[in-house]
Amino acid sequence: MYILGLNAYHADSSAAIFKDGVMIAATEEERFRRIKHWAGFPSMAIEFCLREAGITLEQVDHIAIGRDPYAKLGKKLLFLAKNPGGGWRAVMDRFNNAKKVSSLEEEFAAMAPGIDVTALKKKIHQVEHHRSHLASAFFASPFEEAALLSIDGSGDFSTTMIGTGKGNKITVTGSVDFPHSVGLFYTAFTQLLGFPHYGDEYKVMGLAPYGKPEYADKLRDVLIFGSDGLFTLNSKYFRSAKSGIVSYGEDHIPVVAPLYADYMIEKFGPVRKKEEPLTQYHKDMAASVQRITEELIFHILTHLHKTTGLENICIAGGVAQNSVANGKLTRNTPFKNVYIPSAGHDAGISMGAALYVYNQLLDKPRAAPVWTAYTGSRYTNEEIETYLKSRNITYTRYSDQELYEKVADRLIDAGVIGWFNGRAEFGPRALGGRSILADPRRQDAKDLLNSKIKRRESFRPFAPSILKEYVEEYFEVSDVVPFMEKVFPIRQEKRSLIPAVTHADGTGRLQSVDSTVSPRYYQLIETFRQKTGVPILLNTSFNENEPIVNSPEQALECFLRTSMDMLVLENCVITR
Repeated sequence: MYILGLNAYHADSSAAIFKDGVMIAATEEERFRRIKHWAGFPSMAIEFCLREAGITLEQVDHIAIGRDPYAKLGKKLLFLAKNPGGGWRAVMDRFNNAKKVSSLEEEFAAMAPGIDVTALKKKIHQVEHHRSHLASAFFASPFEEAALLSIDGSGDFSTTMIGTGKGNKITVTGSVDFPHSVGLFYTAFTQLLGFPHYGDEYKVMGLAPYGKPEYADKLRDVLIFGSDGLFTLNSKYFRSAKSGIVSYGEDHIPVVAPLYADYMIEKFGPVRKKEEPLTQYHKDMAASVQRITEELIFHILTHLHKTTGLENICIAGGVAQNSVANGKLTRNTPFKNVYIPSAGHDAGISMGAALYVYNQLLDKPRAAPVWTAYTGSRYTNEEIETYLKSRNITYTRYSDQELYEKVADRLIDAGVIGWFNGRAEFGPRALGGRSILADPRRQDAKDLLNSKIKRRESFRPFAPSILKEYVEEYFEVSDVVPFMEKVFPIRQEKRSLIPAVTHADGTGRLQSVDSTVSPRYYQLIETFRQKTGVPILLNTSFNENEPIVNSPEQALECFLRTSMDMLVLENCVITR
């Protein structure tokens, strides 16, 4: 049985394909379009998934889209009744998208002329946004039973959903409705701090360790914790919910409207302009926003544990990308085990919708847990060589062991390496498939990367990829972290050894590298360890203000327009 899952007409559009419950391929449309957070119909991602599965669209048994425009329709209409006039604008985009979602067969017909549209329409299932998130976390997890949390900005008129999972079934036990949203809370303050673009929230998370949460108590008037374990927003601080939040133009790029009201500016200061420096106030404000967000997540989970008595928790949604909060969960809530998928954000909706149909609706048994994010594009050495020759690029092809030695030596010699290996990752993190690597022991590694390639804010950290057997030796918390989804404190005595991946507060957003999941990346780090004694590499995404590279051509172009020292395309190496 083949199931095609989609996140369409929504930011981070994507596609995933499953055969008998096992994911064959999954990828974001932005990787092909080269436009961050692309939000249209993911036709190129669909074509990729079908090629990887070796089937045609006609051979797909079910199509699952992670969007149900008719979910909570009564509440949407009630919202309109309470917000006449401008209230229509807030939900108009949703109704427009409803039309698009309900006519998916027209999009597919354009992709496959002559297809039986009537038969195709019968295959389409609409799965509510947050149920898709819950499914992406629980059905991919190793847990037979778990508590569940989906938490983000907004989707299908919900912003948070809680429940439980057991076997192949999910039960929803509660939700929070738009406009009450911790995602929108975080975004509003992200904008206030001078980061206006869709997806900029991670900058606030990176800035927070440079400040102190001096204003956390003031924020309790903005984000109000409920006795039921959930929350509400104080609407005085936010622009009227009568207006839309995220809009999509003809270019399919998501744009977030300013969310803050004059009252927020009155209480927390003016919006920082792009050219204005980050003051200590801004850093303290970032620390305060991060602190109160963490406390809310702990509040929700503590209550969820109280009502379920379960030890396992599965989390997805945009707020689940807050790796700092994720790393504190087992120390600040009663839950003992945490699973967050590699694409916990909206791209993971495609994966979750497909799993929801397979497990929940069709009552099929769950497949093995998902511990790998390597479900994207891949190229053989022969394909790469053919391309390099067509460009008249000088390269050397090495055996595996020669390759590890050459790359490790160049890293030790202050090299910055573009590493293009195996399948691309599904999700926002580079995990050794499409990575830029450097020596974590170098004090100047951040400066090297920012001057040679990234050209990004100096306060943003770089992440450590560590052989999983050494996590406990270097970090105060020992856990399996395959998707770089958690931040842990680095042991005090190790911080001076790896300054390039130690953030201002002594933490690191680690990726624990497993030899069975990432054998080549593991062996590269092991070779570096044998030469240096340090089982860690600095790892950041292979891109330069663009989506992560997806093909040898994109990797080469990034190499040529930056000052990277070495480009590794499988076993083919280009040096400067």
